Amino acid sequence: MIDCVITQPIHEEGLALLNAAGLTVHVAADPGLMTLAPHLADARAVITRNAGFSAAMLTAAPRLEVIGSHGAGVDAIDLSAAEARGIIVVNTPGANAQSVAELAFALVFACAKMIVPADRAVRADDFSFRYRQTSFELQGRTLGLVGFGAIGRRMAGMAKAFGMRVAVCSQHASAEDLAECGAESLSLDALCAQADIVSLHGLPRDAARFDAARFTRMKPGAVFINTARGALVEEAALAQALVDGRLAAAGIDVFATEPLDRQNPLLAAPNLVMTPHVGGSTEEALARTAREVAGDIVRVLRGESPRNPVTSGPAK
Repeated sequence: MIDCVITQPIHEEGLALLNAAGLTVHVAADPGLMTLAPHLADARAVITRNAGFSAAMLTAAPRLEVIGSHGAGVDAIDLSAAEARGIIVVNTPGANAQSVAELAFALVFACAKMIVPADRAVRADDFSFRYRQTSFELQGRTLGLVGFGAIGRRMAGMAKAFGMRVAVCSQHASAEDLAECGAESLSLDALCAQADIVSLHGLPRDAARFDAARFTRMKPGAVFINTARGALVEEAALAQALVDGRLAAAGIDVFATEPLDRQNPLLAAPNLVMTPHVGGSTEEALARTAREVAGDIVRVLRGESPRNPVTSGPAK
């Protein structure tokens, strides 16, 4: 009998914690329902990553007590179906925040310093690139943070170290939070109009995703960074903003569909640096995230309260 099914690989430190608790663990070959179904029949717990967990998968797991999201996002888990069954859902908010913030700032540097086209120029023996390139300094520029959770706060600290002004659009940041980071609060429209670099870490509840209209409102020649969620951005509009030169550059780690469809317009867009959703995939972040989600799985199965509940589970 299997206690915990893991739909996508996690760090060995998480596996070790589950094994030490006496749980029988199965790591699936792939996260598809056909592969998972035979192992879900007896499972009391599931750990999933970006593949999520659907209502059909829940139906295949009649003994399920807890679903663990390896990461903060739970959009791909059918929370309504889980709540209807009294299944507890847990996640790991902040576990990969440092790693994602570092990648976001790496994308800022790649865009500001034109690192990718510069590398291509050297490989093509094109040292005249130095006379055509349009890199810029970060000092004195404005970094606009849309969302101000654990990642945004780390980004603010990094920006201050480079002498940047920091502007924040957040429904949850307190005056004390902003003051601590030396940041100022702006509406989304004001932030887009003023920021030289916009880094996306969430959206206000009443705001539509970044679409053609939103990109038009951004400061001409700005840089756009997204390490949050692909669904927050209309990808065709982003590609067009780069083609038209309204944006100087963009750095993207997350996409609406992963892997990308070969017809995705982003693949042909200029001045775009893309990474394959690796922001939270450093060794340190993977180990931390695996430990945190495995720890909550063990707590729930022991009848204890989880540290990071998303749903409350059955009434007591």
